[in-house]
Amino acid sequence: MQKISRTIRTAILLAFIIFVFGALIYSRIMAYSLAPTMKTSDFHGLPTWYIPIAYLIDYFSHGWICLLFAFVVAGLIYEMIPKDIITRYMSGSKSIGYILAIIIAPFLTVCSCTMVPLFAGVLYSGAGIGPAITFLLMAPSSNILAILLTGELLYWELAWVRILVSIVVALIAGVIISRTPFGRAVEQEHQTNRVNMETDMKLVQPPLDERLWNALKFGGYLAKQILPYFILGLIAVAYIEAYMPEDIVGTYLTGIQGILIASVLGGPLYTPTLVEIVIGRGLWNLGMSKGALLSWLMGQPYDVANALAVSRIARWKVVLTYMVIAWAGSVIFGILYGTFAGSL
Repeated sequence: MQKISRTIRTAILLAFIIFVFGALIYSRIMAYSLAPTMKTSDFHGLPTWYIPIAYLIDYFSHGWICLLFAFVVAGLIYEMIPKDIITRYMSGSKSIGYILAIIIAPFLTVCSCTMVPLFAGVLYSGAGIGPAITFLLMAPSSNILAILLTGELLYWELAWVRILVSIVVALIAGVIISRTPFGRAVEQEHQTNRVNMETDMKLVQPPLDERLWNALKFGGYLAKQILPYFILGLIAVAYIEAYMPEDIVGTYLTGIQGILIASVLGGPLYTPTLVEIVIGRGLWNLGMSKGALLSWLMGQPYDVANALAVSRIARWKVVLTYMVIAWAGSVIFGILYGTFAGSL
């Protein structure tokens, strides 16, 4: 009886997951817009109180497919990828550790609530400080949710550039910190469990229905953590697009000056996960340059809120070093991208 119950439960969960994947594939085949379609002119004449309601209805009527898909996939990957692989191959400063950090971090971590604890976990389990920092920086700037929404709400060229820049900045920060005396000191401090992690252990895997349910529960947990801030961001964007004069954005968020301002606003002041995308969309619609937009989006890895948490794990010298490198990367690549894209 229990076996039949598990089989039915597995079938229901798989059917839901297949539906989510099918909905996204169908929307792509039909070229259905997953981004809001309202323009600045559409807000004119609307009552002040109704502006955010209209924008939220417009967004969720289009974007629910993308959001649902992203949360489900994030949960599946988090649940299905064996965690022992991470700690086993990220030890020391070998190339495989950096490669693994770049590939896995965007799928295992979606928001700061999961990024910092996982960073602590890989470091405490014997990972080298270099791969651990690369892991830490790849997650917020290039996680699966951020990339999907960057592509859908903004444009896919920017999403691919965001991934490339994230890889370069995360690698540079990881390699540099791994060669500093304070970086090596932190690494040595946390490598007490490496021998245990390198021994072969047979882990008992839960049944498939439990793993699928845990994956969906984790996706729901992420949604509860992120969506309230995301909705607040959408409300803010509705008012920004409705009332902010375009000449202010065009004057202050373009050129090298605009990139510098965006690098400060997008990072240290802290924009909650994914909110930077919807606010960036609003500012871009008002005339923000592509270079400043990239710099704005690349501010996620060096926000103060996460830095405070990481400092309890890796000390302030490490934190300040990766913050400076990430900030410099957002400025340099913002200028380069703006120049090559013709929108500095």
